[in-house]
Amino acid sequence: MEKITSLIRVRMSESDAHYGGNLVDGARILSLFGDAATEVSIIFDGDEGLFLRYNEVQFLAPVYAGDYIEAYAELCEVGNTSRRMKFVAKKIVASRLDIGPSAADYLDEPITVCKAEAIGVVLKERKRK
Repeated sequence: MEKITSLIRVRMSESDAHYGGNLVDGARILSLFGDAATEVSIIFDGDEGLFLRYNEVQFLAPVYAGDYIEAYAELCEVGNTSRRMKFVAKKIVASRLDIGPSAADYLDEPITVCKAEAIGVVLKERKRK
């Protein structure tokens, strides 16, 4: 099987902040994983597919409004209709509101903020590839 991946880079906005201190809800990161999984499914099957479940999710570092996040998905295993994928989200730019309202740092070493593994499904009758 060829390696199939997706990479999405997004800046977290103030509307993504859900908690005090401009902290972004972890569900926002899972939403990015869902978008990346959809792209992987389209590349492999020609169909968006559906998420069945997350097998594991680990939130490893906080994300704040103004941070730039890269969400990466990789297709790891293909069953008859199931697709196992792994995900990693990394902070590549950190907002620095402590310095000023528009200050930010590009991170030489990205910070892993979330890892996950999930199963998606593409119905046989919808698979086009």
